[in-house]
Amino acid sequence: MGQGIAMPAALAALGGSLLAWWAGGQGGTWLLPLVLMMAGLSVGVWRPRALVWLLLGGSVAFSIQQEWVRRLPVGLSGQDIAVHAKVTAVQQQSGVQRLRLSIERCTAPAHLPRCDQLNSVRVSAYDHEHEYVVGERWQMTLRLRPPYGFINPNTFDYEQWLWREGIHATGYIRPDPAPQRLTHASPRLRQLASDFLAQLPLEARTQRWLAALTLGDSEQLNQDDWALLNATGTTHLVVISGLHVGLVASFVLLLGRYAARVVSPTNWRLRTWPWWLAGAAAVGYAVLAGLAPPAMRAMIMTLLGLWVLSGRHAPGPWQAWWLALALVLIVDPLALWRPGLWLSFMAVGWLIIIWQGRSRPRGVKGWCWALLRSQLLLAPLMAAAVLFAFGRVAPTAPLINLVAVPWVSSIMVPTALLGWLLSPLPFVGLVPWWVFEQALAVFHQLLVVAVEAAPLWQPPAHLAYPLAGSY
Repeated sequence: MGQGIAMPAALAALGGSLLAWWAGGQGGTWLLPLVLMMAGLSVGVWRPRALVWLLLGGSVAFSIQQEWVRRLPVGLSGQDIAVHAKVTAVQQQSGVQRLRLSIERCTAPAHLPRCDQLNSVRVSAYDHEHEYVVGERWQMTLRLRPPYGFINPNTFDYEQWLWREGIHATGYIRPDPAPQRLTHASPRLRQLASDFLAQLPLEARTQRWLAALTLGDSEQLNQDDWALLNATGTTHLVVISGLHVGLVASFVLLLGRYAARVVSPTNWRLRTWPWWLAGAAAVGYAVLAGLAPPAMRAMIMTLLGLWVLSGRHAPGPWQAWWLALALVLIVDPLALWRPGLWLSFMAVGWLIIIWQGRSRPRGVKGWCWALLRSQLLLAPLMAAAVLFAFGRVAPTAPLINLVAVPWVSSIMVPTALLGWLLSPLPFVGLVPWWVFEQALAVFHQLLVVAVEAAPLWQPPAHLAYPLAGSY
């Protein structure tokens, strides 16, 4: 990879996203002609690289522009529209089903604007007669409104959340005419695994955390779980992230290199198939987790990390960092508005800075010191970033993560994954999950003690930014 290719690609994707967002819903009338005109100028002066970056930024801008186009027209707000839709997500909240629907066909009354472009909506189902399952297709009547929300100081920005989730309208399912199921959900590996977990003789908390850690189904966690994780700054340990995907890839890489050493003892270091196997494991794990944005981001960063470590025609750490950012924004342009993107890339970038040029740790003592050094240098930066992004600080997060990161990565995640590998074996497969259950109990108690000692702190809004800058 030539010097400087990755960074311009990331900046082009970033610029395209921001341009389309700034242009808003009216940008479609001039955005495409502007890109085509600049592309023509690039061809005229024969700047092939400039043309590539321009087309890249233009394609990302087009994707963002489509998000504006797909929004519910204002003229359909509060009107009944008939749809054929596929259920893509289900949440239970206070006895109400919250559904994420992918609209396949939309029919509005003849005298109202068309709704052909409507794509993704979030609706509530208040009737208890129907049980909705992910993957089912339904015919139903919806009453929707554009994805707007109230913006008040020190409150959750619901409209911004709808935007970054790609939701184009909100509303509810009309009881009359009654919804009709068109097709049942086809079996999905993730759903089958979730159903299998629910039948095991494990505590409900264990089942929830297993689903979150291994299947990426963080919606299984309840409000108490999230409150505890937020108050201790350990949310990143449960949501599928680079830690989990990296652990899976590292484990498979170690097994592959050991097998290569047995098969080819004289030249095992030259074998590339262990690296490909580790990459395949990272992709497979992310797919099993549903390729949600955090899993997609973790997969891309893990694959590029493997490439850097392999040393085979590999980019440098910073080239890989910029390339990962470019790929994430190309695959998922809305990721730009998700705080998780910037927290992840900020953390990885800071780790590159503090470790670049240093030798690899050796032995248990060396790795323990590396973990301590990384956490001590990373904690202030991440505390400031979380305070800036969310307006809160977990006082015990630096100390808790010193214990929690190795505990989760060395005990909980390996035993959780080992349980899946041994699950076909009766009784034996439950042993790793029993160990996981005990480790989870210790971890949970540690978090409870930490919260009791130093609860989550949310300073007044006018102090949040100055405090973040003081870290």
